[in-house]
Amino acid sequence: MTDIAIVDYGMGNLRSVQKALEHVVPTASVVVTNDPSVVQKAKRIVVPGQGAMRNCMRELESRGLREAVIDAAIHKPFLGICIGLQMLFEKSEEGDAEGLNILPGRVIHFPASAMVTSSGQKLKVPHMGWNQVHQTQEHPLWEGIPEDARFYFVHSYYVEVADSTLIAAQSNYPFSFTCAVAKDNIFAVQFHPEKSQHAGLTLLRNFASWTPYS
Repeated sequence: MTDIAIVDYGMGNLRSVQKALEHVVPTASVVVTNDPSVVQKAKRIVVPGQGAMRNCMRELESRGLREAVIDAAIHKPFLGICIGLQMLFEKSEEGDAEGLNILPGRVIHFPASAMVTSSGQKLKVPHMGWNQVHQTQEHPLWEGIPEDARFYFVHSYYVEVADSTLIAAQSNYPFSFTCAVAKDNIFAVQFHPEKSQHAGLTLLRNFASWTPYS
C-alpha cells in the first residue's frame, strides 16, 4: 500500500513535493498519481497545486479525482498546499470558480487599494517570497518549528475563512491573512513547504507521522 499519494491533476510542482517527502521520510512509499484508486488506497494524501482555481477544478474533475480527494479530506491525513488549500473552500473570486465546499469560506484577491505599507511602499501582487508565519493554534504539524519561522509564498489570492477556529496560522502582506488552516484530519497551507528549507521540511516530516485520530 502507498504511504503517501501526491495527487496529480496537471497543475502543480509535484516532483519538488515528492523529493522533499522522500528526503524527510526515506522509508516511506511516496507516489505521484492521477489514478483515483491509488488515492483511495493510500494512507496519506497531499494535494499541491498552482495556477488558476477554475482550471485546477476542471482538471480535477476531468481526471476523475474530485470524489477521491473529497473522500481523502474526510477520512485520511490530508495536506493541502497553495491551491490545495484554496480548493477546500466554497468559492473563489478567481474566475468565479466553485471549490470543493469542504470548509466554509471563500478565496479572494489581494485588493489593489490595500497593497501599500505603512511607509507608503507599494507591494506587488502576486505575493512572492519569504514571510514570517505566526502560529495561531497548537498543532502536531508545527512541532519543532519556531514561532514566526519564515516560509516561501507565491500567490495572488488568499482564503477568507468563515469559521475562525479553522485558522492555524497567519502572515502579513501588508495586512494579516490566513496562511494555514486545520480541522480534524485536514491541514492546509498557502505557502510552499517543499521550497521552505528547514521549516518546510520539518512540517512535511511531521505530516508523514501525524495520526489525527489517535
